[in-house]
Amino acid sequence: MAGERITLAHGAGGKLSQELMQEVILPEFGNPLLNELHDGAAVQMSGKLAFTTDSYVVRPLFFAGGNIGKLAVCGTVNDLAMTGAVPRYISAGVILEEGFLLEDFRSIAHSMKEAAEEAGILIVTGDTKVVGKGQADGIFINTAGIGDILPDVHISPKNVKAGMKVLLSGYLGDHAATILAGRHQLELPDSIQTDCAPLAELVQSLLRAVPETAVLRDPTRGGLAAVLNEIAEASGVGILIDEEAIPVRPEVQGVCDILGFDPLYLANEGKVVAFVPEEKAELALQTMRNHKYGKDACIIGEATAEAAGQVGLRTGIGGIRVVDMPLGNLVPRIC
Repeated sequence: MAGERITLAHGAGGKLSQELMQEVILPEFGNPLLNELHDGAAVQMSGKLAFTTDSYVVRPLFFAGGNIGKLAVCGTVNDLAMTGAVPRYISAGVILEEGFLLEDFRSIAHSMKEAAEEAGILIVTGDTKVVGKGQADGIFINTAGIGDILPDVHISPKNVKAGMKVLLSGYLGDHAATILAGRHQLELPDSIQTDCAPLAELVQSLLRAVPETAVLRDPTRGGLAAVLNEIAEASGVGILIDEEAIPVRPEVQGVCDILGFDPLYLANEGKVVAFVPEEKAELALQTMRNHKYGKDACIIGEATAEAAGQVGLRTGIGGIRVVDMPLGNLVPRIC
């Protein structure tokens, strides 16, 4: 299919639609549930369930360390994980633009397959539509997912109490810096790439070790600043973080300096923020560091009884500045 492109007929439900299914979709996603090719999938679940959905419109479609397909699967897996669930099944709805390269679609589908396999989930149903040239931007993907909530786990920002420690699983801003570098033709070393990764296994390890974990969030759009402000407002506590404890790679800080961004507001696609009781903080930290996606985890602050609903940053010179909620999306189409 080298050089071949998507046509409107690929979305018309006829022979070309069948060929797209047989030559791209099923070879990558095929499993007994999807292979039924029914209007939906009948799946086996138990207990309390988590359900989530998201859409992906990132630009560029391919970037260092990933592409829109990997991002779509990991994003939905991570949203489920943050609820305290074990992700089980996801759906994938794809909108293709007429003229899109079939080989690029195959590459994206293969990345989705690899991400799903790493996360231990199945893509069990989906849909493909084709729109006319100029009516989309290559490809958009919508995913929805369901998972089983772990027993004895209750994740909610309302569980956060003063004195709890704030943990971050690693460096901030790698994903956003990678996307920005791609858009603005900035050169970054090969070591800097998207942090996009499925976090379910890391989160499950943390919850097994520290089931008292109050809340989990992945700092995607709006970054760490948005997540902490949302939690502070919902819980009615203050949050104080330490500037010197927050890990940011020098290369990412350099991109921020050039383009005028603050790493606290940059999107991440493979990081988790966790609030845990003070007495369990070291156990939580070591548990995260024992996993490949948490090896750079650190304690970055704590919840406080003062300044309820606000987030403060203790600076390197000893002062405290307020970290506001971002007014809008600083970097559009980041995911």
